[in-house]
Order: sequence, then structure tokens, then C-alpha cells
Amino acid sequence: MKYRHLGNSGLEVSVIGLGTNNFGGRMEFKEAREVLFAAIDEGINFIDTANIYSHGNSEEIIGRSLVDRRDEVLIATKFGMLWEEGPHGKGGSRKHIMDSLEGSLRRLQTDHVDLYQMHRQDPDTPIEETLRALDDAVKDGKVRYIGLSNFDPWRIADAQWTAKHNGYTPFISSQPEYSMIERGVERAVLPVSEKYGLGTLPFFPLAHGFLTGKYRRNEAVPENTRLALTPDAQSRRLSDANFDILDQLEAFVEKRGHTMVELAFAWILNRQSVGSVIAGASTPEQIRQNAGAAEWELTAEEMEELNGILGG
Repeated sequence: MKYRHLGNSGLEVSVIGLGTNNFGGRMEFKEAREVLFAAIDEGINFIDTANIYSHGNSEEIIGRSLVDRRDEVLIATKFGMLWEEGPHGKGGSRKHIMDSLEGSLRRLQTDHVDLYQMHRQDPDTPIEETLRALDDAVKDGKVRYIGLSNFDPWRIADAQWTAKHNGYTPFISSQPEYSMIERGVERAVLPVSEKYGLGTLPFFPLAHGFLTGKYRRNEAVPENTRLALTPDAQSRRLSDANFDILDQLEAFVEKRGHTMVELAFAWILNRQSVGSVIAGASTPEQIRQNAGAAEWELTAEEMEELNGILGG
């Protein structure tokens, strides 16, 4: 497994991470623990979760599984999405942050979170309040580093400027959706993140599984797949334009003796600001496939050919 510094920080993360939003939902404790242990055995040290994943069950499963292996991993969790109804049930207020952090620490059975991420921007709370509360959490030793997710570019810049000029702990990472067919963040989010020293942690790198090739044009979506469980994403994934791209990408990998998963990860990792690709897995075998995908480094000529296919 290869490792990279996350943004301008000293935190080194495996280039393939483990996303756990299916823990506690599609996967129960035994299956999830097997996946976690397989990830650690493959050298994956970055475990990404959130308090809202299965409403805390993902964190609980991770905490129970890693009681004796906590020091082998970096745990990243998130706050800010709707946790409960009421005036402080979401967002970036000091109260919500402190309440959320204590809940996550309890469920994760740990005394600190390695990367605490704001799951989405909160336009109703001053970023100064959010950063001050996170800075206090870092100073208290309950959080090591902080990150953000799903932020507008100008809010990323504003947050980093605010942190710098007030002496607060800055964000070190940004977690956006990013894949070969979801490239909107290249226009502003990634350039702004790179300018302000944030590493990128892409989620949905396989575009809800579309880039695995398991979905075929004019055929029914296979049962129990990610797209079958997220019907609202089907219209933007299963388009003729995307299938046209997929056909060319499949020919690209077949000629080189690689898989679509390997290509999807190698393409994202070609961007040096990417720290770790957040990849879900439901079996130890998928973990091994994901980990092996980190080995392919695309050449300049291959990237040029891919840009022609992708229109970049």
C-alpha cells in the first residue's frame, strides 16, 4: 500500500481508504468486522465514517471492531448533517459540534478522532464559531485534524482565511464527489482546495458502481447493487453519454490487462492533491481488489488518451 500526506499536514493516509456508509445498514457487525480487518491487513489505514451513517450504527460497529486494533488506523468521522430534530440537531454551531463529538467518541470507543470533518457547509452559523469550536476540540486532544466536505469553493477559501487570521486550526482536507464521469469539482473546488493546502478525499470514485462495468446499456439494474438502492442516482448515471464513455474505457483497460476499478482509482490518484480515495466494500475480496488498484500508475500518454475519451 502507498501512503500520501493529506494536504499540507503531516498526516499520512493510505491512497485507498475504506468508506463505511454501508456498515449497520447493508452490513451487520460480523461482515463489517471482516471487511475492516481485511483492510488493515492490506495496509489501508484510513477509515471514513459519519455520525449519520445508519444513525450511529456505523460508528458503533467500527468502535466494537477496533477495540484491540485502534492504533493501527486513522478514524475519520463527520458531523453537521441532520442528527435529530430541533434547533441544534445539525450544522456548525458550537453546541452541535460538541454534542456530536462526544457522541462519536462514545460510539467509536476512543478518546480522539484523527480527522473530524464538517459534513456540509452551514450558511446560518458564522464560520468563526465553527472553527473556534473545532480549534478547542483539537486543543483538548479529542480531535487531531479537521476537514470539510461538500463546501462551495468560496466557503473553502473563507474558512482557510478565517483560520489563518484568527490563529485557529485550519482544515487539512476536502471531501467532494469526484470520478471520471463526475468532474465538476475540477472547475473550482479542487483548484481552491489545492491553493489553500487541502488534500482531497474523493467519495463515489466509482460513480455509484457505474464504473465497475456491472451495469449494461438497456438492461435492468441488478438487485442489491448501489444504484438499485439509490434510484434517484440512476438517471444521471445510466445515460447514453455515460455508456458511450464506459465502452471506450472498457476497451482501454482490456488492451492493458487491467480492470475498470483499477482504472477509476489510478485516474483519480494521478492528481497529486488526492490523499485517499474513499472506497466502499462489502467483502474482504473487494478490499483486496481495491487495495491492488493502487499499484497502477498511468503514464502521461495514457492520461492524454483518457482525456480524449472523457473530454477533458
